[in-house]
This record gives sequence, structure tokens and C-alpha cells, in this order.
Amino acid sequence: MADTDLLFLRDAYLKETTATVIELIQNAVVLDQTIFYATGGGQPHDTGLLGGQQVIDVRKEGGAVLHVLADGAVLPVVGATVDLVVDWQRRHNLMRTHTAMHVLCGVIWNEWHVPVTGGNMEPLSARMDFEFDPLPEGFATRIEQLVNEAIAADYPIAVSFLPRDTAVTDADLIRTKINMIPEFVKEIRVVDIVGLDKQADGGTHVGSTREIGTFRVLKMENKGKGFKRVRVEISA
Repeated sequence: MADTDLLFLRDAYLKETTATVIELIQNAVVLDQTIFYATGGGQPHDTGLLGGQQVIDVRKEGGAVLHVLADGAVLPVVGATVDLVVDWQRRHNLMRTHTAMHVLCGVIWNEWHVPVTGGNMEPLSARMDFEFDPLPEGFATRIEQLVNEAIAADYPIAVSFLPRDTAVTDADLIRTKINMIPEFVKEIRVVDIVGLDKQADGGTHVGSTREIGTFRVLKMENKGKGFKRVRVEISA
């Protein structure tokens, strides 16, 4: 199966484009390039239109992206050029949420030197797990304050690409487990909230922290010895 060029890796603000159909697998379409994010890394897939048909799921198989259309959709033919339109409101809300999670990681690392152990998100809501034992007193209030201060500071967000061998030895990426990224990925994408947080990451992000909105802690949960879960939401 041929690889799909992931246009969003370099421009997350690209809302529309055209692409060529290179393969059909049941009701899924493989394209030469795409603006649709496939589920992965805790971030859910994009939705939108492919050739006027609703895209209901997007997933990866190796380097190829499968755009799953609804049952009964009219499939394009191999070799056809199709229009792609991403659901921008959903995409932008996920961008805001994902960047907020990186801000949260940066704040907690810089304040307590504690790493993130997992996470998941939906548009404007998310959860992240951290290695805390015990939880500092007043933790929820403190991180809410620190994250919103970082958002207001309007840190720029830069995206760059490093050779895999270079990324493995980059001290600033110490919290990112490069060895868990598939071996076929030879170029590591780095998302840098300049001066706050730097991680290897394949998701979509806003251009600066002020675009995130307001960050609020909804709930703290104990997930076992040494693991605490933070549930948050983002508002305008």
C-alpha cells in the first residue's frame, strides 16, 4: 500500500485541497496526500468531505491513510482527483485542545519535574495522567493558574523536523520516547512551544498559546499508586 503525504504536518491550517485516489479498500479511500488527521497519539481523527461524501473515520495502515466513508457512499474511482474539505470547527477545537495539553505537560515538568504517562482528548476536553505520589497540596488550582498564565503569555509554537538519529540524542526531547515511534518514521516532527515545552509529536496544533482560550481543571482522579489523572476543558 502506497504512503500518503500528510499535509497537516507542515500546515495544520490547510482546510481544503485536492488529492488523487490511489487505492480503494471496501468503503475506505487511500489518497496520495491528505489534510485529514488519522486517529493516533491520543488525538481523534478529523471528519469532513471527500469528493462530497462524508468521511466518518480516518486511520493509518503503515504509511497509508484510509479515509472511511459512510455505508452507501458513492466511491470515487482509482486515479480520480477529489476535493477534500476538513470540518474546520472540529479540527480547530482539537488543535486548541492538543496545544493546551502540551502547555500542561510543560508547566508540570517545569514546576515539579514530573512526566506525563498517557492522555486522550476530544474537542475542547481531555485527560492526562502524571506520575505524582503524593499529589501536591492545591495542585488543581496551581496548574490552572500556571497554564492560563502561559496561554496569556502567547508563546509561539514552532514545528520542525529532525533526522531520527538526531532526535534520539536531543536533550530537550528527553521526555519523548523516540524508540516508541515506528521504525519506518525516519524524520521526527518536533512541536516546540518556544521557551515552555518541546516534544516529538505528530498532531495538529495552533500557532501560539493565546489561540487556545481558557483552561479549566474539571476533576482530579487517583489511578493507583503514583498515578494521578487530570480532566480538563477548554473554553473560548
